[in-house]
Amino acid sequence: MKFGIGFANILHWTTAQGAVEFGQAAEAAGFDSVWTVEHVVYPDEYASQYPYDPTGKMAMTPDSPLPDPLIWLTWVASATTTLRLGTGILILPQRNPVVLAKSLGTLDSMSGGRVTLGVGVGWLKEEFEALGIPWERRGQRTDDYIGAMRALWDADSSSFDSDHASFSGVSVNPKPANGRVPIVIGGHSKAAARRAGRLGDGFWPGPREGTSMAELIDVMHQEAAAAGRDPEAIEITVGLPNTPMDDPAGLIQEVADLGGDRLIVPSFLFFADTAETMAAFGQQLKEAAQ
Repeated sequence: MKFGIGFANILHWTTAQGAVEFGQAAEAAGFDSVWTVEHVVYPDEYASQYPYDPTGKMAMTPDSPLPDPLIWLTWVASATTTLRLGTGILILPQRNPVVLAKSLGTLDSMSGGRVTLGVGVGWLKEEFEALGIPWERRGQRTDDYIGAMRALWDADSSSFDSDHASFSGVSVNPKPANGRVPIVIGGHSKAAARRAGRLGDGFWPGPREGTSMAELIDVMHQEAAAAGRDPEAIEITVGLPNTPMDDPAGLIQEVADLGGDRLIVPSFLFFADTAETMAAFGQQLKEAAQ
């Protein structure tokens, strides 16, 4: 099993020095990956319900620094050698897919093929409004953008035509080191699970009251099979609502019972003495996994 750290670009790791220390400590401790979160803007007022907290609100304030995920990961990439660089998640329908394909191809090429693109459709309607991007049909927009980026990575003089992305006879270089950047679909809905089954290289199910991760994973498997894909080839990344540091074996078993391939632990476990606490917990996880 692989072990990653989520919520990487928050707290005192938002600075240049903090980001480097975080990435290097994670790599030294044996974690395979770090995963960023994203919001371009924080609305002063919002009625949208944050789906991962009973309060319906994000655990941040308008003045909380939240660096752009790709710029933060680029900074970390330059200071590490093996650490995978994941977005967990990037809000794909808010991005231009051609520009994003260029950025990701560049970062993946320069980092030696270490980028994983975790995407979601977004939950914060007020953010879409501030960006001037339609809230409606954002799921279909996400599907189209995934297809557009893969078309650009797969070949030069590429073409793609859909409702939300269309081009012909264009090339984007550099290409990702291994041909494509792996795309992980994240989300708490059955729609996200079905998208992962149809299109994802991986799936990151989000816990939410009323829908279990096991149920979402089953939906993903069914959709993959219906699409003629091998469900077992879709990597499952799991972040658990509660991550007790005193029971690493229990954490690993819980993820294994779900069929997970990677356990994500939250960065705030390592708020104090980052390098030391990461090293200690990383060692506990490795021993428990043996």
